[in-house]
Amino acid sequence: MKSSLEGTSLIGSERPDARGRSFQAVNPSTGDRLPVRFFTAGEAEIDRAVKLAGDAFEGMRALTGRDRGALLRAIAGGLEERIDDLVERGTAETALPDGRIRMETARTCAQLRMFAGLVEEGSWVDARIDHGDTERKPAPKPDLRALRVPLGPVAVFGAGNFPIAFSVAGGDTASALAAGCPVVVKAHPNHPGTAEIAGLAVREAVAQNGFPPGTFSLLFDEGINVGKALVTHPGIRAVGFTGSRQGGSALMAIARERPEPIPVYAEMSSVNPVFLLPGAVQGGGSGSADTLAASITLGAGQFCTCPGLLFALQGPDTDAFAAALRERLAAVPPAPMLARAIADQYRSAVNRRKARRGVEPLFLPEHWAEGCAHPCILRTDAATFISEPSLMEEIFGPAALLVVARDRGELLVAAENLEGQLTATVHGTEADLEDFGELAAILERKAGRLLFNQVPTGVEVCPAMVHGGPYPATGDGRSTSVGTAAIDRFTRRLAYQNWPDALLPDELKESNPLGITRLVDGAWK
Repeated sequence: MKSSLEGTSLIGSERPDARGRSFQAVNPSTGDRLPVRFFTAGEAEIDRAVKLAGDAFEGMRALTGRDRGALLRAIAGGLEERIDDLVERGTAETALPDGRIRMETARTCAQLRMFAGLVEEGSWVDARIDHGDTERKPAPKPDLRALRVPLGPVAVFGAGNFPIAFSVAGGDTASALAAGCPVVVKAHPNHPGTAEIAGLAVREAVAQNGFPPGTFSLLFDEGINVGKALVTHPGIRAVGFTGSRQGGSALMAIARERPEPIPVYAEMSSVNPVFLLPGAVQGGGSGSADTLAASITLGAGQFCTCPGLLFALQGPDTDAFAAALRERLAAVPPAPMLARAIADQYRSAVNRRKARRGVEPLFLPEHWAEGCAHPCILRTDAATFISEPSLMEEIFGPAALLVVARDRGELLVAAENLEGQLTATVHGTEADLEDFGELAAILERKAGRLLFNQVPTGVEVCPAMVHGGPYPATGDGRSTSVGTAAIDRFTRRLAYQNWPDALLPDELKESNPLGITRLVDGAWK
């Protein structure tokens, strides 16, 4: 299916006139502007999109989990029909390879279908029933029944580094629609054409499945004004964001200052520390060097789960590991980054870190290719790392810092000083892991996902996945943006007390017409 790009926002089933400020996407590999001008949504278009979403929310209340499942499956089918268009435009706008766009699309479609299965089965609402007892002394017990219900219209921000999987039809949109929440997406300005193609697939599925037009809208903007307007709009009830710590923190601050604050589920920043215990570097640790070099440089280091900090104990084995890792990274050619500006920021961040006292380069490029990321590895000691908080900051790109501790105690202090992370990884033997039990206990408090002898890149889409972590990895460490538990972010709990059975939601009726699993008088049935 060939998608014709028009460059105007998708506001429900409507398209505004092409007028006002406009911008073009840029090919990061060449620096050339790409065809089609995209027009920034104005105040009236933003308000219209949110109003339609509010109207749709009322209409969606009558639709069932099976209805929502059909919508999600139709979106997945629409994306698959447009795969060639997504690849053609996505590779041009991001410099990501063909295979990456196809992988993201397949992952996104799998996630949409995973949520479809979840809401079609129905037990996700966590229905709880406590029967009343009018004979209870000294006071009668009321009949109480509770379940999860949708919050309302959700604003979703497309991510720059995931043009499909964390953008228009990605995890935030999928989980919000699954919960029964209309979605207004703010497209990322670096890949607006890719966003429009995906948006057309969503809008078509909305229409074909009889959902209200305001179930989905897509707004364009080269800057930040549309995003700010969405977060401050009284009709928006929650926000999903994947991006920088600066951007996520700004949105959280705006949401807190509203007359009625709303939750911002922001995935923001992570350096994904890897701890190399003695067994991992024994004999030079060539295996760990191979896997870590591949993870550090995956996607030009532009994954939120790329390892940016490596910890080890001092000694000849660690020195040999450092030499092996340096060799592996030096062999990786430079790769185009998502945007020229991002490449410039990466180079500046590496140079700032190199200039820090106590930091030495193990491998840096002699010459920087325009718009590209070169793998880099630097080294410092644990005492310097502990005393210099800036060394804990994320560098977006294929750079890592090796932190060498004098002894076990210093290694544990360094771990204790870490901020919240999406992931924390331990390499070594099972005996190492048992011997360093205090380390595991520290990391349990620091990260949302713990790995052993694997790498943090590669986020499996499945019910058990936790893609979140304590601040500043995310704005709310209780949440995940991947896996079926992501639906919880866009819901609230609602209880009915002594409500007539015939007027209860089907999930709470005594006869359990949906056949879902429920907690009844303290027992799951």
